[in-house]
This record gives sequence, structure tokens and C-alpha cells, in this order.
Amino acid sequence: MSDVHSEELLAQVAALPALPGVYRYFDAQDALLYVGKALNLKRRVSSYFQKNHGGTRIGHMVSKIVRMETTVVRSEAEALLLENNLIKTLNPKFNILFRDDKSYPYLKITGTPAASGNAPGQLFPRMAYYRGAVDKRHRYFGPYPSAWAVKETIQLLQKVFRLRTCEDTVFANRTRPCLLFQIKRCTGPCVDLISPEAYAADVSHAEALLRGETQEVLQAMEARMMAHSDKLEFEQAAEVRNQIQALSRVLHQQSIEIADDKDVDILAVRVQGGRACVNLAMVRGGRHLGDRPYFPVHVEDAAAVFEEEGGEGAEVFDENAPARPVRRVEVLVLEAFIAQHYIGVPVPPVLVTSEPVDKALLEALGDQAGVRVTAIHQPREQRRAWLDMAQKNADLQLARLLAEEGSQQARTRALVEALDLPPEDIDQLTIECFDISHTAGESTQASCVVFHHHKMQSSEYRRYKIEGITGGDDYAAMRQVLTRRYSKVAEAAREAGGIDFAANPAPGGDEPPKPKGVARLPDLVLIDGGKGQVGVAREVFTALGLDLTRIVGVEKGEGRKVGLEELVFADGREKVYLGKDSAALMLVAQIRDEAHRFAITGMRAARAKVRVGGGQLEEIAGVGPKKRARLLQRFGGVRGVASASVEDLVTVDGISRELAEEIYRALR
Repeated sequence: MSDVHSEELLAQVAALPALPGVYRYFDAQDALLYVGKALNLKRRVSSYFQKNHGGTRIGHMVSKIVRMETTVVRSEAEALLLENNLIKTLNPKFNILFRDDKSYPYLKITGTPAASGNAPGQLFPRMAYYRGAVDKRHRYFGPYPSAWAVKETIQLLQKVFRLRTCEDTVFANRTRPCLLFQIKRCTGPCVDLISPEAYAADVSHAEALLRGETQEVLQAMEARMMAHSDKLEFEQAAEVRNQIQALSRVLHQQSIEIADDKDVDILAVRVQGGRACVNLAMVRGGRHLGDRPYFPVHVEDAAAVFEEEGGEGAEVFDENAPARPVRRVEVLVLEAFIAQHYIGVPVPPVLVTSEPVDKALLEALGDQAGVRVTAIHQPREQRRAWLDMAQKNADLQLARLLAEEGSQQARTRALVEALDLPPEDIDQLTIECFDISHTAGESTQASCVVFHHHKMQSSEYRRYKIEGITGGDDYAAMRQVLTRRYSKVAEAAREAGGIDFAANPAPGGDEPPKPKGVARLPDLVLIDGGKGQVGVAREVFTALGLDLTRIVGVEKGEGRKVGLEELVFADGREKVYLGKDSAALMLVAQIRDEAHRFAITGMRAARAKVRVGGGQLEEIAGVGPKKRARLLQRFGGVRGVASASVEDLVTVDGISRELAEEIYRALR
């Protein structure tokens, strides 16, 4: 194995210290292959280059290594945390990776208790759904697994404690209570129907309930009711009694546990067919908030590398301890999730897991979070019920994913066969689809959606604002968008000597080095239209010197009925009718419909902005996207901003008096 590596790399390996650290392997294109950790860097890394791994996956990986980086750390915990930070941020091919889909939502209670301020938002804090960076001026509860869980909790608290949910600007300008007061979901603090002291008590009880202090809340409310009764304040005592009854109903309906478990995460893993699912269920304040599935990538490669190493790997830190049994793939997946997920998310003190978890990992998490973290592998009673539910959901979610992927792969293969495309690697088949949308020529928008790896890639979608054409001229709009999209591709191809990397992969299936920032010509360019639109596409591709065989038009069938569409080609081939039950046509229709949806939503947004004057804010110097969003949110739209005074505008975060005066002048 060492024959394929440079002397410089082998000398670097030989010079490694016998210290704990993290190592990283790179290939010839400087792409990161693998991140590992070791108690003894020299011994661990040398084992890769001294053994003959043959044609295994690890052998394939080691043969690609041309460069290495190492970082020496002080302890096992540092190595664990650094390794998973690097995996999460750098996406190596041979490590299990959990991608973040979005941040977690929180329930926010604004402001501070009544004793610390006199502003409305401080005297009468509001509850709100929140997602984003934490502001120390407010209090946050969560995280919650979904927006639905936050909103359901807000409704629960409204039923019992009747805290306000309105914006501060609405609150400050009310002259009579709103509908929420009428249906007994708010105590009407906007018109002084409750004292700040009584409202603060409700806020305090709501926060205690969110922390899981259910018994304490009930006892405090009972004491408050009796105190009112002793003072002969029977109306106030009746109000508190009604709150106690409402809380009791909620506890019964929501099955909130009055137990020692306040904050617990339940983690169940399922691996099948080369894919894996980790189902995370959250219990906060003794209340089960729901769950969320996670699907890692690179499971097969990472598991194969670990297995071919004999299960030892860099994860073994105590070299004097007895040899550990080879760990199952489920354990590797679960530990990878725990190590990566809790980098940016608070870790609760108790984890209930479907697989045993390495103590070193838990200690590292505890050191990072400043709390003692315990993992329970074989729970009992209520915890067992939670884990069984999470395990069942993991099984269902993975079965759904495999079914969806199977059907999508079948559709992709059917399209490849129908169009006689090269069948070597259907995973890499890339399709871009274009559509034009406008309303009687107004606000013309073009959309480009992208499909590869058997699914739509929304992060690669693009919208194009079409200008300089006669309103309603779809051919001119299509010519403009195709020219803008592919002129850089043509230029890059000319500079590379006419080589089209997308059409000519390197031997062995390896993709050639991709110049950063350069778009690629897809395998198929779908045009939502018949002969006319395809003719425009042919003209653009001919002028740019691009391959005409990639252009396919989707022509409506007789009576424009779904399932009767025909495919039209730019290179002179005859039309193709796939049949209404064809899997290939289903994929074409899916991509075409997504392009249509994306174009329409963009056109409607542009049209609405023009009609309500939304563009006026964009024209004001110093008002960027963030400030514009804050202004629109605070005042409910452009008309609200236009009617606001300079003093009102200054209260928006980031708006100085000078800028407020400029906005005031520009909108009047």
C-alpha cells in the first residue's frame, strides 16, 4: 500500500507524535476523505499505511490519500468534540454525517418581570413562537421538535394562564380588548383589565409549568386561591379556582407526567438497506412534545471502513483496557448523531437510547455543556413506553424513506431507458427544467429547478426576472433565461478546450476537478412547452455551441389532459409518447410541475410587491433586507411603515433617527 503514496506523505506519518489528536485525509482534488481521532496519533495513522487492505472500501480510501493534516489535543474529550465538529462542517466522504435541516423552534416569553421595567413589553410579557439566535433580554423554553409543538404549547398556556400573544405595537395601540379576551384566552392587559402584579404571577406559573414544576404550580395556585378567600375577595378566588380547573383538564388531556423526569431526549435508531434513521423524541417539563426523524449520509462507506478496521478505530482510547466487542452499525450511527447533534443544541441531563453509548462520549458532552449527562439503554416503566414509541417511529420513517427512494430510482431509470441515455450511473443524472410565468405580461418571471440524486434540489433553484421584452412574449422570455443560464457554461467549455466534464467523467467513475463557481451543463434540459419553445432553446444552444441532444420539450397532449404529454426533441428526433402510466412520464411531470409552481410563486410575489408598493422600501439607501423585514414585521406592511411617525420608526432595531427621517420622507 505504501508504494502508491509519496515519500513526503510517508515521512509525515513517520514523524507523527505518540499523542492524542485528530487526523484528516485528503485526495488529489483536495477533497476531504476521512476524519478520525486517536489516543496515539503515530500508532493509529501508521496502521493505515502499513497494512495491505486489498480491494476493500478502506483500501479504496487509503489509495486516494495524497495529503494529511493532524491536530494534537490534550484529552479524549477534546478529540471527540473536534472530530465531530470537523465532520459536521467539512462533510468527509467516509464518515457518518447528519446534516442540519433547520434550527429548532423555541417558545419565547419576552421582556423581564414587572419589577424591572415600565415598558408594556416588560410589565406584560408576551408568549411567542421563535426560531433564531437567543437574546438575553428574553426567556426561552425548548427546544421543541416542531413548530406545531410550540404552537400547541402556546394554546395550552392561553387556556390556563391567558397570557397575551400580540405584538408590542398592537398591544400599545389597543383601546378595547380583542377577540382573544372575549373567548377567555387573554386577560386583557392592553386595556388594564389585569394588574401587573397579577399578570406577573400568571407569567411565573406559566414558566414553572414549562420547567415541569407541575405540582409546585398547583400548590401555589391553591395557596393563592385560599389567600383571596381569607380576604373575602371571592371574585378573585373564583378566577384562580377556574385556572386550577383548566390546568387540571389540560394535564389530563395532554397526559403530562408528574414525575421526576423533566427534560429527557429519547433516541431510537434503525438501519436497513444501507440507510439509517435516528428518531429523536423530546420530553420537556415532563411533557412529550413529539419527535423528528434524521437520516444520515455515508452510512455504508463509514460502516465498511470501521468494520474492515476490525472495529477498533480511533474511538478506542484506553489502550490498556480489555478489547471491546465489535460495535454494531446501529451503535456507530447513534453515537455519530449524539456527537454531532448536541454541538449546537442544549443536551438534557438524561438520554434514553435504543443502543448502549460509549461513556467517553457522554463525558465529553457533559464537559461541553457543564452538566452531567446520563444515557439509559434498558429503561423501565414510562421511559420504556417512550423508547418503544420512538423505535416504532424510526422503523416507520425508514420504511417510508426506502419506499420513496425505491420509487424515485425506478422513475429515474425508466426515464434513462426511455430516452436512451447512458445507464452507468443514474444517481448522477442531472435535469434542469425551465418555465415562464406572468399575468397578462405583468411581472414576468422564469424559473429553473434542478433534479439529481433522485430528488429535487431546492437549494439549487433559481428565479430570473425577465426584462426588456414585449409583455407576454414567452419565446423572448425563454431565450433570455436560457442565454443567461448557459452562457457561462459555454464560456467555461471553450476555455477548457471544448471538454464537457458533465458528459465525460474521468475513468473509474471519479468526477474530474470542478472549477469553483462554474455552472455545469445538465444531462437533460426540460422545457415546459412544445415545438415553439424547443425551437427557441435550439437557437440558443446552437449560438452557444452546446449539445442539442440534451434539450427535451414537454408538449401538452390532446385537450391538455394530464398523462397525454409528448416529449419533443431539439435534435430532430421524432416525438415520444411515454404513456399515461409510464414511470418516466411521472418523473417528467413531477419536475415540470415543480418548475411551474416555483415560477408562479415568484411571479405572484413580484406582482404583489409592485401593486402594494413593496419596492419603495428597497429604493431607500441604508434599508437592506434585514431592516426591511423588521420594519414590515413591526408595522404590518408598507402602508403601516408609511403611516408611522419618526419616533415610531426609531423604535425598530437598527433604525437610527437619520434613517427614520429618510424613510419618513421617502414614503410620503
